[in-house]
Amino acid sequence: MEATTAAPKKRILSCIQPSGIPTLGNYLGALKNWKTLADEFDGAFAVADLHAITVRQEPAQFRKQINDVLALLLAIGLDPDQSILFIQSQVPAHSQLAWILNCYTQFGEMSRMTQFKDKSQSHADNVNVGLFAYPVLMAADILLYQADLVPVGADQKQHLEIARDIAQRFNTLYSPTFTVPEPYIGKQGARVMSLQDPLKKMSKSDPNPKSYISVFDAPDVISKKIKSAVTDSEGSVRFADGKEGINNLMGIYACCTGLTNEQIEADFAGKGYGDFKAAVAEAVIEELRPIRERYERYSNDKAYLKEVAAQGAERASRVANRTLQKVMKKIGFVLP
Repeated sequence: MEATTAAPKKRILSCIQPSGIPTLGNYLGALKNWKTLADEFDGAFAVADLHAITVRQEPAQFRKQINDVLALLLAIGLDPDQSILFIQSQVPAHSQLAWILNCYTQFGEMSRMTQFKDKSQSHADNVNVGLFAYPVLMAADILLYQADLVPVGADQKQHLEIARDIAQRFNTLYSPTFTVPEPYIGKQGARVMSLQDPLKKMSKSDPNPKSYISVFDAPDVISKKIKSAVTDSEGSVRFADGKEGINNLMGIYACCTGLTNEQIEADFAGKGYGDFKAAVAEAVIEELRPIRERYERYSNDKAYLKEVAAQGAERASRVANRTLQKVMKKIGFVLP
């Protein structure tokens, strides 16, 4: 009887910008699931530092943030021997392919990007070409690794669509070159809202520090922020329209404990918001505790971070350069 070989795993690519410490929303909505993705797929995970410079960065702080995010990726359980774990700027093929793809992307396509319009308004003093061409660099990130799947939030769907359009256009002009990526819709993480305005998404750029929880907030800080979270005057723990504050806390609690809304309602029947907030705070503290402890260990080991980054850049470059060489050959460049 002939032995059957397992089908190769599909490749999945995820990137995170080093633009400050992620929030509880970033963690529960995406990062919490990355370890599962790494086990299920052939994973490539990047610190997207090239994307971060569309906004001015202070060099020393920027360097620290890049290392901090790399340490965080290790802290959430990503294994650099299992997955490709790298810093984007250390793989020059990203910038090279981005320029080439700029020449296969129409100005009108970029001008319709809603995120460019939004960011242009919030950074009116620095509306640079990089901000405008940001989706093409994102397309290069994806297409270099022949990614089959890309996890995307609602604000990135348009960028994945343009990556698909660029890939299909190039494939039509020159013959199949790029894998046309599909959006990955996996287990839905919580959509975590602001603790002070539960109609808005939790954001680290919110001027009110009580509105968000950082992944590295100390336990007493987490407890204070959750206890001051906006709720309503009803006093009963149940999921319903008009109870956005409690709905948000229930979503956070469910994501940390694995309980359903029905189980949470039953557990807190007859109890007030004070008891519920204390339980939510404890669940969040315990969820983040091992990550914070591992992060502190990794972030203090600069030699290990440098080794992980170098190994990741080497592995990423092997894959990326194969794609880049294929693209350049098809266009007609003279290769060395």
